[in-house]
Amino acid sequence: MSFYCLLMIISQFFYKIFRAFLVMGLLLATIMIGIGIYLQWYIIPQLPATERLKDIQLQVPLRVYTNDGKLIAEFGEQRRIPIGKDSLPPMMVNAVLAAEDSRFFEHSGVDLKGLLRAAWSYLKTGEKSQGGSTITMQVARNFLLSPEKKFERKLKEIFLALQIERELTKEEILELYLNVIFMGNRAYGVGAAAQIYYGHNLQDLTVAEYAMLAGLPKAPSANNPISNPERAMQRRNYILNRMLEFGYITPAQHAEAINAPNTAKIYATTLEADAPYIAEMVRAYMQEKYGDDFNTKGLRVFTTIDPALQSKAQTALRNALFDYDERHGYRGAIGHEKISADPNPEELNTLLSKYSIHGGMLPSIVLAVKERTLQAYNGRIGRFEITWENLAWAGRYIDDDRRGANPRSPKDIANKGDIIMVRAIKQQVNPDNTTMDEDGNEEVQAPTSDEFVTFNDPSIKWRLASVPQIEGALIALKPANGAIIALSGGFDFNQSKFNRVIQALRQPGSNFKPFIYSAALDKGFSAASIINDAPKTYQTGNITWRPENYSHKFYGPTSVRTALTHSRNMVSIRLLEEVGIDYAIDYVTKFGFKKDRIPRNLTTALGTGEVTPLELVTGYATLANGGYAVEPYFIARIEDSAGTVLYEANPPTVCYDCNTTKITEATKVFTNLPINTVTPAPVDANISSVSPEKMPRPAELVLRPQNAWIMTSMLKDVVRFGTAKRALKLNRNDIAGKTGTTNGPNDAWFSGYTPDVVTTTWVGFDQPRSLGSKETGGRAALPMWMEFMEEALKKYKERTLPKPDGLITVRIDPSTGLRATGDNPNGKMEEFSPDTVPKQYSSASQSTPDTSQGQSGNPLEQLF
Repeated sequence: MSFYCLLMIISQFFYKIFRAFLVMGLLLATIMIGIGIYLQWYIIPQLPATERLKDIQLQVPLRVYTNDGKLIAEFGEQRRIPIGKDSLPPMMVNAVLAAEDSRFFEHSGVDLKGLLRAAWSYLKTGEKSQGGSTITMQVARNFLLSPEKKFERKLKEIFLALQIERELTKEEILELYLNVIFMGNRAYGVGAAAQIYYGHNLQDLTVAEYAMLAGLPKAPSANNPISNPERAMQRRNYILNRMLEFGYITPAQHAEAINAPNTAKIYATTLEADAPYIAEMVRAYMQEKYGDDFNTKGLRVFTTIDPALQSKAQTALRNALFDYDERHGYRGAIGHEKISADPNPEELNTLLSKYSIHGGMLPSIVLAVKERTLQAYNGRIGRFEITWENLAWAGRYIDDDRRGANPRSPKDIANKGDIIMVRAIKQQVNPDNTTMDEDGNEEVQAPTSDEFVTFNDPSIKWRLASVPQIEGALIALKPANGAIIALSGGFDFNQSKFNRVIQALRQPGSNFKPFIYSAALDKGFSAASIINDAPKTYQTGNITWRPENYSHKFYGPTSVRTALTHSRNMVSIRLLEEVGIDYAIDYVTKFGFKKDRIPRNLTTALGTGEVTPLELVTGYATLANGGYAVEPYFIARIEDSAGTVLYEANPPTVCYDCNTTKITEATKVFTNLPINTVTPAPVDANISSVSPEKMPRPAELVLRPQNAWIMTSMLKDVVRFGTAKRALKLNRNDIAGKTGTTNGPNDAWFSGYTPDVVTTTWVGFDQPRSLGSKETGGRAALPMWMEFMEEALKKYKERTLPKPDGLITVRIDPSTGLRATGDNPNGKMEEFSPDTVPKQYSSASQSTPDTSQGQSGNPLEQLF
């Protein structure tokens, strides 16, 4: 072959190679240009602005507090406790770096080695993985991208990570990451995870616990120390080894941590006050005011609730319902389970798992029935004993008016395997733990229960109980400004979220009479006016109404004071006749009652209208404060997550020295709201700050102070001599109040007050039915009021409001209402407005002793 031919062959070979390289180069260039165009025109325009990261608002739950900062509730799907970069524990950071991104402080947002490793893994297995994502890329994905595993998203992650690294410091990126990552069990971020899994602040964890938390972001379910402890321990130990490898911990720390057991368990948010009904009121209000994302902004609501009084309110309500339940008999075990001869705790806990706790009562299984005791078990306290003194009450329930004979032994009550309810009680050592029954005899009250008792307290005993079918409500507020200091809307919020304080429309019965009597005083009657307590028949079409007193007796001429003291129905009806129905209905709206819920007939004198406990207590607040209308409210202030005050309450407040002596005819005390809403002072969601020079709002004077003074004087007699004599046990001379019982009786009430606190209690069935013939306001509702007020009055010294000008004190004959002469032995002092002072005198021979002031004609009437 000639040299020329060889040269041609070689040149053609190189030409082909060159052409191939040229084609490949052009192809690669085209691909690169195509990728560049794809990235520049399609991917990059879709990238979200990284500036959003600088103003990111982490989803932080709404938290609700008492007036002194005790946590009541937390609302929000994501539990998060944001922690600033300067507060992150170095050991937590090191554990996360060892687990997720050991070269975090070296790369510029993208770890090429990690990406290649992930790509090679994909080529070998054909499966996509999380590998290759740096912490910065995870921040980009969590904050700015969707979680879908697509190639396109990975490209976006890379570009965003590079951009984030240019705009944020490494410390800022770590802060975002450690506050946003999901760590299982509703925990977002390491701060919340520390609380949920270990019940401690993040700064207080051990090396082993830091490593356990660091293992969660990769697979919150698979590596979870609660649901998958074995795999979680493997992951934790791997991270500990990595920490030792990188020098984050010493060999001694490693050895201690690697041998540490798994101590994780679920810790619920620790609530410091039991006020679920108030918490729900706050939640509803905040959702209405701030929209559906109200529970993601980290807002903090401080209520007007006093935590000590709130606890007592819940306890008093439950005790009243327990007492009612025990008076009416035991309804039996709630279930029965077959148990082995020698059951172990695991077997017993499995059997009990289907039964729920109600109102602090624990479902328990009977292990043995002894001669004078029951032996039982539940998971909270283990094996325990119920003594006969806490069983003997359990006569069989027959109906609301009848119960069976008292049991003779525990065998009459329960059998082995029965599931019973028990409640913790503190045995009373006070020998005066008695009340009066309807016949004036002493009866022993059930021991006081306390939901927050310590189970190892030697004074704690266990008492057989039933879940009450009866319900109740308690509401207490400050009469000076309407601040709600305690509220319990029922026996157990988890059992029924129906808030009876603000949602239950019930007839108040005689609890409404003071407002009719106040109208009578305004129409010219006095406390000494004499009204005939005599039978009378009313005919309306074909309907005949023959009202009578609770005692079924009539007492003849009776003073207004005595009639209110002993709750005489006929006097109330005759007073309303004299005052006029239209006038009275217009008048009672001054106290906040709604016209459309008050019947325009004489039954209004007996409280047949419909009110909520909140409306009733607000009406009594006007009497308690001397005649001023106040608006009930429960939100004191609202703060944002940074502590800036967004709203601070400025309620109308009683000011005795202000120039507010004009009595208005206004009938609108509350704004028109649905019955399931309470009106706090208005909140403007757009307010960013509150002026410290906020002007106080004086409450409106709606009653003559003289009227309020005389009404309080008469209502004090209800406590001294009448239907609320039990309250004398509180040893206070400044208590005024009124019982109430409706037909059936279906409702039992007591409303009472001092100048500093006013409280209303109610007992009844949600679906109205008879409480039982002997269940009156004085028996069913007053004890709840007394137990609560015993605690509340510890905060306030005994006092009386200053006597208003314009009252005249005159000695009168109580049997005639006329002035008493010097020789009249029955004369007593009475207060009058100037236009009602009697001018005539009653001689001693004309008068007869007024025996109805100290006692009623029938002992039953003292409970009405």
